[in-house]
Amino acid sequence: MSDEKILPGRVTPWRQTYWDWRAAGNFICGGSGTGLLFFATLAAGNMDAYRTMALVALAFIGCGLFCVWLEIGKPLRSINVYFHPQTSWMTREAIVAGLLFLCGIVTLWFGAGFFAGTTALLGIVFLYCQGRILLASKGIPAWREPKVMPLILATGFVEGAGLAVVLSAFLPGDGPRWLAGALLGALILRRIAWTLYFKAVEKSGLPKKAMAVLRPFGAKFEMVGQLLPEITLVMGIFYDAVLTGLTFVAGLIAAAAGWWLKYTLVVRAAYNQGYALPVLPVRGQGEVKPGIKPGWTK
Repeated sequence: MSDEKILPGRVTPWRQTYWDWRAAGNFICGGSGTGLLFFATLAAGNMDAYRTMALVALAFIGCGLFCVWLEIGKPLRSINVYFHPQTSWMTREAIVAGLLFLCGIVTLWFGAGFFAGTTALLGIVFLYCQGRILLASKGIPAWREPKVMPLILATGFVEGAGLAVVLSAFLPGDGPRWLAGALLGALILRRIAWTLYFKAVEKSGLPKKAMAVLRPFGAKFEMVGQLLPEITLVMGIFYDAVLTGLTFVAGLIAAAAGWWLKYTLVVRAAYNQGYALPVLPVRGQGEVKPGIKPGWTK
């Protein structure tokens, strides 16, 4: 049965509006902050540089959690998020966030060392929880694809490396030269993760309106968000005299492209399942007809 024969209404997939820019803000800021914490631990040239990077990273994560708090219908009941660690990845994210800020504050106070590494590790766990939140949302086909996990992880590391490059340009001393190579490697991993994700949703099928969002986005993302910073970084590596300036530009573009990707995935492509029938039932005797899945690519 063609989609044209389906009356408009709540039969075909429609875009959910419960998770809006505030939910996207949590994924954007959380991924950027945790990625930056990781690279701050490895790339900061001195304690002052680490403190600056770590403080910015914690501010990003805090801003993301504040966005979630704004999204809650009854913010004063937000404590309830801690009550379901056995079933909810949001609960686990909140618990990890508390430990993350505790270790982060201790690190900022006493200096880098054991707690700095622990903070970076908790940041990775926090980022993992964010990916699992999307994956657990089974009602949204664009989120429940398993390849969304490596995509969220990869773009978090790209954003972190990009922000580390940007901040290094303003901090005293020279940032490590390998940071440009790390950003390039993270970009390549994100390209692979995006390609695998998009091929997976093309193969399994998506709501047509979701695919109408992701397909044109993917073409622009691969050119502007991936190829442009990759070329810029390669130019900077080969032309050593302009390495700092080009890596700065590439870092900005790479991080902004990650934010663009998450906003598109969380807000614009968030079409739900809709209704489908495996087979069309018949009354009395007759041949069972193939089912319908209106509004889907497959």
